[in-house]
Amino acid sequence: MRAAPLAGGPQGADALRPLIDVVLRALRDGAVERGGPLPRGGPERVGREVREAVGVAVPEHGTGAEEALRTVVRAVAAGAADPAEALCAAHLHTPPLAVAAAADLAASALNPSMDSWDQAPAASELEALVAAALAAEVFPGEAHPDALVTTGGTESNLLALLLARERHGAVRVVVGADAHHSFHRAAWLLGLPEPVVVPAPNGTIDPVALDEALRATPGPLLVAATAGTTDAGLIDPLPEIADLCAAHGDADLHVDAAYGGPALFSAAHRPLLAGLDRARTVTMDLHKLGWQPAAAGLLAVRDAADLAVLTHTADYLNADDDTDAGLPDLLGRSLRTTRRPDVLKTAVTLRALGRDGLGGLVDACMELAAHLADLVEKAPGLELYARPTLTTVLFRPYDASDEAVAGIRRTLLTEGRAVLGRAAADGRLWLKATLLNPHATPGDLRNILTLVNTLVEGGSDR
Repeated sequence: MRAAPLAGGPQGADALRPLIDVVLRALRDGAVERGGPLPRGGPERVGREVREAVGVAVPEHGTGAEEALRTVVRAVAAGAADPAEALCAAHLHTPPLAVAAAADLAASALNPSMDSWDQAPAASELEALVAAALAAEVFPGEAHPDALVTTGGTESNLLALLLARERHGAVRVVVGADAHHSFHRAAWLLGLPEPVVVPAPNGTIDPVALDEALRATPGPLLVAATAGTTDAGLIDPLPEIADLCAAHGDADLHVDAAYGGPALFSAAHRPLLAGLDRARTVTMDLHKLGWQPAAAGLLAVRDAADLAVLTHTADYLNADDDTDAGLPDLLGRSLRTTRRPDVLKTAVTLRALGRDGLGGLVDACMELAAHLADLVEKAPGLELYARPTLTTVLFRPYDASDEAVAGIRRTLLTEGRAVLGRAAADGRLWLKATLLNPHATPGDLRNILTLVNTLVEGGSDR
């Protein structure tokens, strides 16, 4: 039996080329079949269609590469919630740039493993270069900033707590009421006390309440602020929080800027992140406002020396004599061992678009959010939660019950017409539009509101 061709080596490109054509046709055909932002019929219908397409998941005899790609990719595309569709606007789930997806193909074909230099000679150098450059964006005035490439905010926040624990011992974490759930899980995983939760009456940390919490809680402490909350895209008052941490002396500052951090690329919106550079560690995701295929997370540190505690040795990967001889040691760059060169797609994107290109995409999505807020304010039957800070807009029908709001969202999902999120704020349930598609139009935004209004008028409570 002839072995299946490989993706790498001199012959890899020739083996991939016809298969890529099959994949592209399957993606197109699946999108046409879907005909909207997500498939119609809900989980039962989608599940049935996937099962019918795949058949036996582990067949005795294969069907061949082209048929398998055509069948399975088309089924997944037809059943996808596609963030490239303008009415797919529920989550921090970005439509990836074509250039980034193409670069990710190269990462898959070359398949470097970022746990030893002899598996990733060029990729390891690229990661060091790009990570340091992105860390300098976060900490522009520091001498030795650095960043670790992660799978996203959850891993980055876990690492931030781990670094704080190794600096101080049994550190106590202090978070706002709207902080990401990963802080509670990270504290549990690391054997730390349950985080102290500070009130966030308007969706952001109350500095007075934070001051009281810092006075009442024995240190050492790690205050975790947020630049881009999951529910409403709000930014905690970073300068005031940094001042309080400095005044209390035994409180370090971490900022979860997984959502809002890439606003650093925008000259117009960078001021929203004033105070970010006063943190000791910062989480940032480029698979959100960076339009990268997941995963593309970062943990930036003000001083690279803080990462020394992650040093780890395995003789087959980073023996002491190899390190002494000059081979870069990669095990201390992650809690993971085998990991993809996720930095490749980011490096290509940065080179292709530059800071101004990425900043322009940020600006476009911010403008869309402001426009949607304008439309909601002018709509007689709709209520706006607040003007957007980033690209998230919360709205709801006037006088609707929470059950009715939830029913509108589920009806749109089941009928495949729009993907809107849900968020609890001000004691009520709101529909959430997270606008991350820079190609969306004002007409698309009007369509979202028209769909909601149609269901309101129809009395949907499903």
